[in-house]
Amino acid sequence: MPSFDIVSEVDLAEADNAVQNVTREITTRYDFKGSKSTIEMKDGVITIFADDDMKLRQMHEILQGNMQKRGIEPGSLDYKKEEPAAGQSVRQQVVLKQGIEKELAKKIVKAIKGEKLKVQSAIQGEELRITGKKRDDLQEVIAFVKAMKLEQPLQYKNFRD
Repeated sequence: MPSFDIVSEVDLAEADNAVQNVTREITTRYDFKGSKSTIEMKDGVITIFADDDMKLRQMHEILQGNMQKRGIEPGSLDYKKEEPAAGQSVRQQVVLKQGIEKELAKKIVKAIKGEKLKVQSAIQGEELRITGKKRDDLQEVIAFVKAMKLEQPLQYKNFRD
């Protein structure tokens, strides 16, 4: 019976490369001269240290641009609350979203069932398994989920006949 998985993954090696590119860009940019702004990644969490809010916003733009160049969609970045650091400097953590959360998975399953497509969907941890009798039904599901315009980027893997 044909099946496939709906997952949400981020390639951590590519994300690390993007963070290193941001570091390189910050050291060469004129508007960051004399700044103590840094960015680092550890265990899927990116920590941004900036001198002020304006530099933090600029670092967001640089980070998103480099992530997109590396094939990581901006929806994969979850910006946490800004925290004041020493003096006027600010710190912010950016978590890379891995896996589909339960609420989002339930929303997708409910939408698929509401569309009356001839498939079965099962939540398996942080991914969804879609099974159907025909390959065409599964392709309809992929098109339908893509059309839902969810905030979190999804990938469709393990397509089996």
